[in-house]
Amino acid sequence: MNAGNTVKSFWEMDELRIITGAMVILAGATALMVAVPYLLLKDIPPPAGLKPYTTSQAAGRQVYIANGCVYCHSQQPRDIKQAPDAARGWGRASVAADYAYDTPHLLGTMRTGPDLFNIGARQPSKDWHLGHLYQPRAYTPGSIMPPYPYLFTVRKGQALPGETVITLPPALAKPGEVVVAKPEALALVDYLIGLDHSYTPLPALPGSAAATTKAKP
Repeated sequence: MNAGNTVKSFWEMDELRIITGAMVILAGATALMVAVPYLLLKDIPPPAGLKPYTTSQAAGRQVYIANGCVYCHSQQPRDIKQAPDAARGWGRASVAADYAYDTPHLLGTMRTGPDLFNIGARQPSKDWHLGHLYQPRAYTPGSIMPPYPYLFTVRKGQALPGETVITLPPALAKPGEVVVAKPEALALVDYLIGLDHSYTPLPALPGSAAATTKAKP
């Protein structure tokens, strides 16, 4: 037998087999993590209590994304079996239908700050949110959240008609000076106050016992 004519083993790897194997693994992962969830969830209607974002809230959502809020705040309270999120006041565990109007989803993976899925329910004050954005530690002692002074205009004198002035704590207020919220700050606060998923009941997944029971006459 000619030593140069060796027969390849079935398990011997070459470029073609490596590429083919990688593509098969990628296709399987895509089907499992993208296609299957889409098929399972695409027909779930939004809950009756969930409303589409207003124009101002949608603009505020973009400010939220642009300022990297999603890097420190999640929007996905977990089940009581996984974490004490309900005991923290963050609300019930979220379900897929809660995100019907979210593109992209802002679930978040870090909790440097608290979960914001229901921040509008537990803190509905516009004045509080504006002041908190301007100087977080004045409203939450010990907070490591950075301030966002560029979302406001600070100037001497009076506010102009139609402007929104922050009511600051006495320690921050300076005589003869006003802090005016820019449109970006107002939109962001509208978005945050709109984060209220405390509505009930929750929608049932198609095929679940609850959905089957509801469908019976």
